[in-house]
Amino acid sequence: MNEKKLWIYSFLATALLLICLLVMWTKMNATNIPENQLSNQKQATDFLRENWEEKHPESDELIKIKTGLFIQSMKFDNTHDVEITGYLWQNYDKGQMETLGLDSTDVGFIFPEQVDSGSSIEPKEINRTTDEDGNQVVCWYFETILRQPFDYRQYPFDQQSVWMRMWPKNFTRNVVLIPDYDSYLSTDVTNIFGVEENIVLGDWQLNNTFFDYKLSSYDADFGIVDYFGQKEFPELHFNLFVKRKVANSFFVYVLPLLLAASLLFALLLTVIRDEKKSAEIGYSMNGFIGTSSALLFVVFFAHSNLRQEFQGTTLVYLDFFYIIMYIYMILLNINVYIFTVKSATWLTFIHYKDNLIPKILYWPVLLLSLVLATIPYL
Repeated sequence: MNEKKLWIYSFLATALLLICLLVMWTKMNATNIPENQLSNQKQATDFLRENWEEKHPESDELIKIKTGLFIQSMKFDNTHDVEITGYLWQNYDKGQMETLGLDSTDVGFIFPEQVDSGSSIEPKEINRTTDEDGNQVVCWYFETILRQPFDYRQYPFDQQSVWMRMWPKNFTRNVVLIPDYDSYLSTDVTNIFGVEENIVLGDWQLNNTFFDYKLSSYDADFGIVDYFGQKEFPELHFNLFVKRKVANSFFVYVLPLLLAASLLFALLLTVIRDEKKSAEIGYSMNGFIGTSSALLFVVFFAHSNLRQEFQGTTLVYLDFFYIIMYIYMILLNINVYIFTVKSATWLTFIHYKDNLIPKILYWPVLLLSLVLATIPYL
């Protein structure tokens, strides 16, 4: 088979694998609609009845406190901590306050995942209204840092659900928080609500917000006799579903890889046996190894920055791109050494027509490796 046909086959294989990789990336970047959303009062009431009241008929009647949230800002401080500011309000009717034995100062909420940053402030009451029947609506401004186990394995195509788990301040009684749906214009499944319209999220875009309940169990009773919430008690969560903006990550971490791979391929094309032509183009084994070592440093520097961003986490999807590139560089240097010193003559695919086979297979094999590394993340 002539050399021209081999290059045509290489080009076609490269184009096919590139299209395959792009399709896989599109699928990974598709927005997932979170399940178990509670979009109205009936769904929330039905969930509580099916998952608590019917399973625990012997327990006291649930005291339901309407609770709403409005988020002003959100920022990821690191891989596990997210800083959120906003407003939270609760509706207390007079009968609930009397049942709970609460006075006007003994109301409020708790974020169980909150961590002390040294600069956090206690929720600040900003408004309290009381109607003619003695019912109260209390609103607080809060700043909090929440620690959560985010999953970055699909970076840069990762999507995160930032949840705000809420407890009533007085959780020694049979109290459950319920969403205050009446305070929002619309809480349909596809709607974004409870968030500042012009919120700035940096590398993230907000795709959905919703309330839901998660059944939580604890191996401690917090020192409370006959604690009702120790096993599978429904806890209210407000969720902000965000997806990473892919473009920035590609420019920062993928572009250096692409440039390094392209320059390495250009170097490989200079590998020829003819000494006269080698002198004309300036090829030498030492020059190839030296230049590829410089490219290796560029790749390693970009990879080091990536790992700095995800300290303490498992390998992310993009890590495998760098691992493949490291292996590729090592194998190409071995290939050039064997070709130049004319060793291992039994490796005919290396010595054939000025290292033609490795040159032709360079892009197809590299892209095939990336495709195979992508499959587990689909």
